[in-house]
Amino acid sequence: MRVAVVGASGYTGLELLRILLRHPTFEIVAVTSEQRAGRPVGDAFPSLRSRLDLRFESADAAALAGRIDLAFTALPHAASAPTVKALRAAGARVVDLSADFRLRDLTTYAKWYTDHPAPELLGEAVYGLPEVYREGVRGTSLVAAPGCYPTGTLLPLLPLLREGLVEREGIHVDAKSGVSGAGRKLADDYLFAELDGNCMAYKVGHAHRHAPEIEQEAGLAAGGEVRVTFVPHLLPTARGIATSVFLRPVPGAEATRARGALESAYAAEPFVRVLPEGETPTLHAVRGTNFCDVALVADERNHTWILLSTLDNLGKGASGQAVQCANLLAGVEETLGLLEVAPNP
Repeated sequence: MRVAVVGASGYTGLELLRILLRHPTFEIVAVTSEQRAGRPVGDAFPSLRSRLDLRFESADAAALAGRIDLAFTALPHAASAPTVKALRAAGARVVDLSADFRLRDLTTYAKWYTDHPAPELLGEAVYGLPEVYREGVRGTSLVAAPGCYPTGTLLPLLPLLREGLVEREGIHVDAKSGVSGAGRKLADDYLFAELDGNCMAYKVGHAHRHAPEIEQEAGLAAGGEVRVTFVPHLLPTARGIATSVFLRPVPGAEATRARGALESAYAAEPFVRVLPEGETPTLHAVRGTNFCDVALVADERNHTWILLSTLDNLGKGASGQAVQCANLLAGVEETLGLLEVAPNP
Protein backbone atom coordinates (compact mmCIF):
# COMPACT_ATOMS: atom_id res chain seq x y z
CA MET A 1 0.00 0.00 0.00
CA ARG A 2 1.36 3.41 -1.02
CA VAL A 3 1.45 5.92 1.84
CA ALA A 4 2.41 9.55 2.38
CA VAL A 5 3.45 11.31 5.57
CA VAL A 6 2.13 14.86 5.40
CA GLY A 7 4.00 17.13 7.79
CA ALA A 8 6.96 14.85 8.34
CA SER A 9 9.45 17.24 9.90
CA GLY A 10 8.01 17.13 13.43
CA TYR A 11 8.64 14.41 16.00
CA THR A 12 5.45 12.48 15.21
CA GLY A 13 6.19 12.65 11.49
CA LEU A 14 9.73 11.41 12.01
CA GLU A 15 8.52 8.59 14.24
CA LEU A 16 6.02 7.61 11.54
CA LEU A 17 8.85 7.36 9.01
CA ARG A 18 10.93 5.25 11.42
CA ILE A 19 8.05 2.78 11.90
CA LEU A 20 6.97 2.71 8.26
CA LEU A 21 10.49 1.94 7.06
CA ARG A 22 10.28 -1.47 8.78
CA HIS A 23 6.66 -2.11 7.74
CA PRO A 24 6.34 -5.06 5.33
CA THR A 25 3.20 -3.78 3.56
CA PHE A 26 3.32 0.02 3.48
CA GLU A 27 5.57 1.80 0.97
CA ILE A 28 6.46 5.44 1.65
CA VAL A 29 6.05 7.27 -1.66
CA ALA A 30 5.75 10.89 -0.52
CA VAL A 31 6.99 12.96 2.43
CA THR A 32 5.96 16.59 2.85
CA SER A 33 7.36 19.57 4.73
CA GLU A 34 6.77 23.17 3.75
CA GLN A 35 9.94 24.33 5.51
CA ARG A 36 12.17 21.70 3.93
CA ALA A 37 10.57 21.26 0.50
CA GLY A 38 13.14 20.18 -2.07
CA ARG A 39 15.67 18.85 0.44
CA PRO A 40 16.56 15.15 0.60
CA VAL A 41 15.00 13.57 3.68
CA GLY A 42 18.32 12.01 4.70
CA ASP A 43 20.14 15.35 4.54
CA ALA A 44 17.61 17.02 6.80
CA PHE A 45 17.45 14.07 9.20
CA PRO A 46 20.69 12.03 9.24
CA SER A 47 19.11 9.04 10.99
CA LEU A 48 17.16 8.40 7.79
CA ARG A 49 20.15 8.75 5.45
CA SER A 50 20.43 5.80 3.03
CA ARG A 51 17.11 4.47 4.36
CA LEU A 52 14.67 6.79 2.56
CA ASP A 53 15.59 8.04 -0.89
CA LEU A 54 12.98 10.79 -1.16
CA ARG A 55 12.87 14.57 -1.09
CA PHE A 56 10.51 16.62 0.98
CA GLU A 57 7.77 18.21 -1.10
CA SER A 58 4.96 20.68 -0.55
CA ALA A 59 1.63 19.25 0.52
CA ASP A 60 -0.45 19.45 -2.66
CA ALA A 61 -3.38 17.26 -1.63
CA ALA A 62 -4.77 16.79 -5.13
CA ALA A 63 -1.39 15.74 -6.53
CA LEU A 64 -0.67 13.48 -3.57
CA ALA A 65 -4.01 11.70 -3.73
CA GLY A 66 -3.30 10.40 -7.22
CA ARG A 67 -0.11 8.71 -6.03
CA ILE A 68 -1.14 7.20 -2.71
CA ASP A 69 -3.69 4.94 -1.09
CA LEU A 70 -3.39 6.34 2.44
CA ALA A 71 -2.02 9.48 4.09
CA PHE A 72 -0.84 10.14 7.62
CA THR A 73 -1.41 13.82 8.35
CA ALA A 74 0.85 15.14 11.11
CA LEU A 75 0.03 18.83 10.77
CA PRO A 76 -0.76 21.43 13.47
CA HIS A 77 -4.26 21.57 14.94
CA ALA A 78 -6.73 23.52 12.75
CA ALA A 79 -4.24 23.42 9.87
CA SER A 80 -4.78 19.71 9.32
CA ALA A 81 -8.49 19.69 8.55
CA PRO A 82 -8.32 21.50 5.16
CA THR A 83 -5.64 19.08 3.94
CA VAL A 84 -7.63 16.10 5.22
CA LYS A 85 -10.71 17.42 3.45
CA ALA A 86 -8.85 17.72 0.14
CA LEU A 87 -7.32 14.26 0.50
CA ARG A 88 -10.67 12.69 1.29
CA ALA A 89 -12.31 14.48 -1.66
CA ALA A 90 -9.65 12.96 -3.90
CA GLY A 91 -10.36 9.47 -2.56
CA ALA A 92 -7.42 8.89 -0.21
CA ARG A 93 -7.87 7.28 3.18
CA VAL A 94 -6.46 9.34 6.05
CA VAL A 95 -5.17 8.82 9.57
CA ASP A 96 -4.99 12.27 11.13
CA LEU A 97 -2.72 12.88 14.12
CA SER A 98 -4.00 16.37 14.92
CA ALA A 99 -6.93 17.15 17.23
CA ASP A 100 -9.14 18.29 14.36
CA PHE A 101 -11.41 15.22 14.33
CA ARG A 102 -11.12 13.92 17.90
CA LEU A 103 -13.88 16.03 19.46
CA ARG A 104 -17.42 15.22 18.37
CA ASP A 105 -19.02 18.49 19.41
CA LEU A 106 -18.40 21.58 17.27
CA THR A 107 -18.95 23.96 20.17
CA THR A 108 -16.37 22.16 22.28
CA TYR A 109 -13.88 22.18 19.41
CA ALA A 110 -14.40 25.92 18.85
CA LYS A 111 -13.87 26.62 22.56
CA TRP A 112 -10.50 24.87 22.64
CA TYR A 113 -9.24 25.51 19.10
CA THR A 114 -11.17 27.57 16.55
CA ASP A 115 -14.19 27.30 14.26
CA HIS A 116 -13.92 23.89 12.63
CA PRO A 117 -12.51 24.05 9.08
CA ALA A 118 -14.30 20.88 7.88
CA PRO A 119 -17.30 20.11 10.12
CA GLU A 120 -18.92 17.92 7.47
CA LEU A 121 -16.23 15.28 8.06
CA LEU A 122 -16.86 14.88 11.80
CA GLY A 123 -19.52 12.25 11.19
CA GLU A 124 -17.11 10.22 9.11
CA ALA A 125 -14.18 10.28 11.53
CA VAL A 126 -13.65 7.41 13.98
CA TYR A 127 -11.68 7.92 17.19
CA GLY A 128 -8.56 5.83 16.70
CA LEU A 129 -8.34 3.88 19.93
CA PRO A 130 -8.40 0.34 18.49
CA GLU A 131 -9.03 -1.32 21.85
CA VAL A 132 -12.40 0.48 21.93
CA TYR A 133 -13.30 1.28 18.31
CA ARG A 134 -11.60 -1.50 16.32
CA GLU A 135 -14.57 -2.31 14.06
CA GLY A 136 -15.29 1.36 13.47
CA VAL A 137 -11.70 1.95 12.41
CA ARG A 138 -11.87 -0.99 10.02
CA GLY A 139 -14.97 0.43 8.38
CA THR A 140 -14.04 4.10 7.96
CA SER A 141 -11.80 6.12 5.65
CA LEU A 142 -10.88 8.77 8.24
CA VAL A 143 -9.32 8.03 11.62
CA ALA A 144 -8.70 10.62 14.33
CA ALA A 145 -5.64 9.37 16.20
CA PRO A 146 -6.09 10.07 19.94
CA GLY A 147 -3.94 12.41 21.97
CA CYS A 148 -1.04 10.99 23.98
CA TYR A 149 -2.34 12.01 27.41
CA PRO A 150 -5.87 10.72 26.69
CA THR A 151 -4.50 7.35 25.54
CA GLY A 152 -2.52 6.88 28.76
CA THR A 153 -5.56 7.90 30.82
CA LEU A 154 -8.35 6.14 28.97
CA LEU A 155 -6.82 2.70 28.55
CA PRO A 156 -6.77 1.91 32.29
CA LEU A 157 -9.88 3.96 33.08
CA LEU A 158 -12.48 2.89 30.50
CA PRO A 159 -12.95 -0.73 31.62
CA LEU A 160 -13.78 0.40 35.14
CA LEU A 161 -16.24 3.03 33.92
CA ARG A 162 -17.94 0.54 31.59
CA GLU A 163 -18.42 -1.85 34.51
CA GLY A 164 -19.78 0.92 36.76
CA LEU A 165 -17.10 0.25 39.37
CA VAL A 166 -16.01 3.85 40.03
CA GLU A 167 -17.53 7.24 40.71
CA ARG A 168 -17.90 9.54 37.70
CA GLU A 169 -16.81 12.67 39.55
CA GLY A 170 -13.71 13.37 41.61
CA ILE A 171 -11.41 11.65 39.10
CA HIS A 172 -7.92 13.14 39.28
CA VAL A 173 -5.33 12.54 36.58
CA ASP A 174 -1.64 13.27 37.19
CA ALA A 175 0.33 12.74 33.97
CA LYS A 176 3.98 13.41 33.26
CA SER A 177 5.34 13.62 29.71
CA GLY A 178 8.70 13.78 28.04
CA VAL A 179 9.45 17.01 26.22
CA SER A 180 8.89 15.57 22.73
CA GLY A 181 5.18 15.70 23.51
CA ALA A 182 5.36 19.47 23.10
CA GLY A 183 6.49 19.16 19.51
CA ARG A 184 9.66 20.15 17.67
CA LYS A 185 9.83 23.84 18.46
CA LEU A 186 12.07 26.32 20.23
CA ALA A 187 10.72 27.68 23.50
CA ASP A 188 12.35 28.73 26.75
CA ASP A 189 10.81 25.93 28.84
CA TYR A 190 12.24 23.29 26.49
CA LEU A 191 15.85 24.49 26.56
CA PHE A 192 18.26 21.99 28.10
CA ALA A 193 19.32 24.43 30.82
CA GLU A 194 15.68 24.96 31.85
CA LEU A 195 14.53 21.35 31.59
CA ASP A 196 17.47 19.29 32.86
CA GLY A 197 16.84 18.13 36.42
CA ASN A 198 13.52 19.97 36.45
CA CYS A 199 9.84 19.02 36.50
CA MET A 200 6.90 21.40 36.21
CA ALA A 201 3.14 21.30 36.03
CA TYR A 202 1.42 23.32 33.30
CA LYS A 203 -2.13 24.10 32.15
CA VAL A 204 -3.48 22.76 35.43
CA GLY A 205 -7.12 21.83 36.03
CA HIS A 206 -9.43 22.18 33.05
CA ALA A 207 -6.96 24.24 31.05
CA HIS A 208 -5.31 21.62 28.84
CA ARG A 209 -6.80 20.75 25.45
CA HIS A 210 -6.71 17.04 26.22
CA ALA A 211 -9.12 17.41 29.15
CA PRO A 212 -12.30 17.59 27.02
CA GLU A 213 -11.07 14.66 24.93
CA ILE A 214 -10.63 12.55 28.07
CA GLU A 215 -14.05 13.55 29.37
CA GLN A 216 -15.73 12.88 26.03
CA GLU A 217 -14.50 9.29 25.78
CA ALA A 218 -14.89 8.60 29.49
CA GLY A 219 -18.48 9.81 29.35
CA LEU A 220 -19.27 7.57 26.39
CA ALA A 221 -17.89 4.56 28.26
CA ALA A 222 -19.76 5.42 31.48
CA GLY A 223 -23.04 6.26 29.77
CA GLY A 224 -23.16 9.70 31.38
CA GLU A 225 -21.12 12.78 32.19
CA VAL A 226 -17.67 12.22 33.66
CA ARG A 227 -15.61 15.02 35.19
CA VAL A 228 -11.85 14.88 35.40
CA THR A 229 -9.27 17.11 37.06
CA PHE A 230 -6.25 16.89 34.76
CA VAL A 231 -2.75 17.97 35.80
CA PRO A 232 -0.01 17.48 33.16
CA HIS A 233 3.69 17.82 33.95
CA LEU A 234 6.82 18.18 31.85
CA LEU A 235 9.58 15.65 32.58
CA PRO A 236 13.31 16.08 31.85
CA THR A 237 13.29 13.18 29.39
CA ALA A 238 12.83 12.98 25.63
CA ARG A 239 9.89 10.60 25.41
CA GLY A 240 7.39 8.68 27.50
CA ILE A 241 4.31 9.40 29.61
CA ALA A 242 3.65 8.15 33.13
CA THR A 243 0.03 8.56 34.24
CA SER A 244 -1.63 8.16 37.64
CA VAL A 245 -5.43 8.24 37.88
CA PHE A 246 -6.95 8.63 41.35
CA LEU A 247 -10.60 7.63 41.71
CA ARG A 248 -13.10 6.28 44.21
CA PRO A 249 -14.85 2.93 43.86
CA VAL A 250 -18.63 2.83 44.13
CA PRO A 251 -19.96 1.33 47.37
CA GLY A 252 -19.45 -2.41 47.45
CA ALA A 253 -16.94 -2.55 44.59
CA GLU A 254 -13.84 -4.60 45.29
CA ALA A 255 -10.35 -4.14 43.89
CA THR A 256 -10.18 -7.77 42.80
CA ARG A 257 -13.17 -7.17 40.53
CA ALA A 258 -11.53 -4.04 39.11
CA ARG A 259 -8.34 -5.95 38.32
CA GLY A 260 -10.48 -8.60 36.72
CA ALA A 261 -12.17 -5.96 34.55
CA LEU A 262 -8.77 -4.76 33.33
CA GLU A 263 -7.53 -8.27 32.65
CA SER A 264 -10.72 -9.22 30.82
CA ALA A 265 -10.72 -6.07 28.71
CA TYR A 266 -7.14 -6.52 27.53
CA ALA A 267 -6.56 -10.28 27.60
CA ALA A 268 -6.63 -10.48 23.79
CA GLU A 269 -5.14 -7.05 23.09
CA PRO A 270 -1.64 -7.11 21.56
CA PHE A 271 -0.47 -3.74 22.88
CA VAL A 272 -1.97 -3.30 26.35
CA ARG A 273 -0.20 -5.23 29.11
CA VAL A 274 -1.92 -5.53 32.49
CA LEU A 275 0.85 -5.98 35.03
CA PRO A 276 0.73 -8.47 37.90
CA GLU A 277 -0.47 -7.19 41.26
CA GLY A 278 2.36 -5.43 43.06
CA GLU A 279 4.22 -4.43 39.90
CA THR A 280 4.14 -0.85 38.61
CA PRO A 281 4.75 0.39 35.04
CA THR A 282 8.02 1.99 33.98
CA LEU A 283 8.96 4.26 31.10
CA HIS A 284 11.94 2.11 30.11
CA ALA A 285 9.68 -0.88 29.42
CA VAL A 286 7.66 0.99 26.77
CA ARG A 287 10.19 3.43 25.28
CA GLY A 288 10.28 3.22 21.50
CA THR A 289 7.33 0.77 21.40
CA ASN A 290 3.59 0.67 20.80
CA PHE A 291 2.87 -0.88 24.18
CA CYS A 292 0.94 0.59 27.09
CA ASP A 293 1.51 -1.00 30.49
CA VAL A 294 -1.25 -0.60 33.09
CA ALA A 295 -1.73 -1.51 36.75
CA LEU A 296 -4.16 -0.94 39.60
CA VAL A 297 -3.28 -0.24 43.22
CA ALA A 298 -5.95 -0.17 45.93
CA ASP A 299 -5.46 2.29 48.81
CA GLU A 300 -8.05 0.74 51.13
CA ARG A 301 -7.24 3.12 53.99
CA ASN A 302 -8.34 6.10 51.92
CA HIS A 303 -11.04 4.29 49.93
CA THR A 304 -9.17 5.14 46.72
CA TRP A 305 -8.02 3.22 43.67
CA ILE A 306 -4.97 4.34 41.74
CA LEU A 307 -4.61 3.42 38.08
CA LEU A 308 -1.11 3.56 36.64
CA SER A 309 0.03 3.51 33.03
CA THR A 310 3.11 4.17 30.95
CA LEU A 311 3.49 4.54 27.20
CA ASP A 312 5.75 6.20 24.68
CA ASN A 313 4.08 9.48 23.70
CA LEU A 314 5.49 9.12 20.17
CA GLY A 315 4.55 5.41 19.99
CA LYS A 316 1.20 4.29 21.42
CA GLY A 317 0.56 7.97 22.18
CA ALA A 318 0.85 9.06 18.53
CA SER A 319 2.65 7.49 15.57
CA GLY A 320 2.58 3.84 16.65
CA GLN A 321 -1.13 4.01 17.34
CA ALA A 322 -1.65 5.74 13.98
CA VAL A 323 0.08 2.83 12.20
CA GLN A 324 -1.98 0.37 14.26
CA CYS A 325 -5.12 2.10 12.92
CA ALA A 326 -3.72 2.16 9.38
CA ASN A 327 -3.17 -1.59 9.57
CA LEU A 328 -6.85 -2.00 10.41
CA LEU A 329 -7.85 0.32 7.55
CA ALA A 330 -5.70 -1.66 5.14
CA GLY A 331 -7.06 -5.02 6.29
CA VAL A 332 -3.64 -6.36 7.28
CA GLU A 333 -2.43 -7.81 10.56
CA GLU A 334 -2.87 -5.16 13.24
CA THR A 335 0.58 -5.64 14.71
CA LEU A 336 2.60 -5.26 11.49
CA GLY A 337 5.61 -2.99 11.98
CA LEU A 338 4.83 -2.52 15.66
CA LEU A 339 6.21 -5.44 17.63
CA GLU A 340 9.50 -3.82 18.56
CA VAL A 341 10.56 -4.23 22.19
CA ALA A 342 12.10 -1.42 24.19
CA PRO A 343 15.91 -1.14 24.11
CA ASN A 344 17.50 -2.07 27.41
CA PRO A 345 19.47 -0.35 28.79
